[in-house]
Amino acid sequence: MGAPSTTSASFHDMWRDLTPIGRNTTTNGYRRYAWTEADADCRTWFKEQAQNRGLTYEVDRNGNQWAWLGDPEAGDAIVTGSHLDSVPDGGAFDGPLGVVSSFAALDELRARGAHPAKPLAIVNFGDEEGARFGLACVGSRLTSGQLSVAQAHELRDADGLSLPRAMERAGYDPDAIGPDPERLARIGAFVELHIEQGRALDDTKNPVGVASAIWPHGRWRFDFHGEANHAGTTRIEDRRDPMLTYANTVLAARKKAKLAGALATFGKVSVEPNGVNAIASLVRGWLDSRAADEETLAAVVGEIERAAVERGQRDGVDVRVTRESFTPVVEFAHDLRDQLSGLLGGVPILPTGAGHDAGILSASVPTAMLFVRNPTGVSHSPAETAGEDDCLAGVAALAEVLEGLACH
Repeated sequence: MGAPSTTSASFHDMWRDLTPIGRNTTTNGYRRYAWTEADADCRTWFKEQAQNRGLTYEVDRNGNQWAWLGDPEAGDAIVTGSHLDSVPDGGAFDGPLGVVSSFAALDELRARGAHPAKPLAIVNFGDEEGARFGLACVGSRLTSGQLSVAQAHELRDADGLSLPRAMERAGYDPDAIGPDPERLARIGAFVELHIEQGRALDDTKNPVGVASAIWPHGRWRFDFHGEANHAGTTRIEDRRDPMLTYANTVLAARKKAKLAGALATFGKVSVEPNGVNAIASLVRGWLDSRAADEETLAAVVGEIERAAVERGQRDGVDVRVTRESFTPVVEFAHDLRDQLSGLLGGVPILPTGAGHDAGILSASVPTAMLFVRNPTGVSHSPAETAGEDDCLAGVAALAEVLEGLACH
């Protein structure tokens, strides 16, 4: 599939303008957290792209941004897009590639002279990564009713600021948040383009693929309660050191996941009192775990918890586990998935272990995903990358899909 030469300039212009926003010059990664200055700059960029194309721009009750070609109220709309926020020091492509490619695909459709018979929309879902408030896909979860208003009000960042107050400070109305079934009822299909978070496409030498399913996944908080004491005067045998229990649990997680063919990662930790010469009183570690099916996932997390409790009993440490989020397995709509693969000439169909807004919306509307080749397989890191030709091939593929879904 050839890259759309008529839209390469628009893709490069958008990428050039978006790339500096939220970049940390020390790490070269991105810190585009929800409802911060960098997030506001990304939102301004999105609004300008919509206005430059004469699209109808709106922000919904949950802060998600929409750009419409056609009547937003007509129904059976074909929607594409992704997100613009990032994980701490994340890469440039996760999320933004989908949004930039959506605008570029629309430019390609116009260059072809295509006339959509259905409304087309591009969306930027807010707070997809959950970097600030600890819960992924907040914008799409609120919209679909998978996150209640009461639960949203309990979300807080590291400084204790609640999600509603953060939205208010950013100029949005926190009293408006909540389910938006009327909006979802007007969507006929949602297609999200995303950089592949793995190397399956590189192994098959294909620039673009179609998603089959998203592995079930969740986040669990492990609280290890010990006893603070002096690092220089407390005998080893007298210690109740939660750091020791935490460290053993990290190793156990790796072992249990590997044996089950699953994934388990402790990627975030907080320590109290967090002093170099003090034994900790409390260690909190956040576990991210994923597996091909829900039974395996439940078994792996259960084994990790048992290992933590057993080690805690030896160390005199109390272990408490709280599930903070869970997303069941997502099987994308098979007819839509197969239609996309057919429109693109039979490209590979592959699963993913990463969560996406498309996965959240799949319970409410038909959804599908396109993946763009990532030669390193690295994601959530500044090393995340995609080749220029592959990015433009993704634009061409998305344009082909949108034309097939909206123009025929």
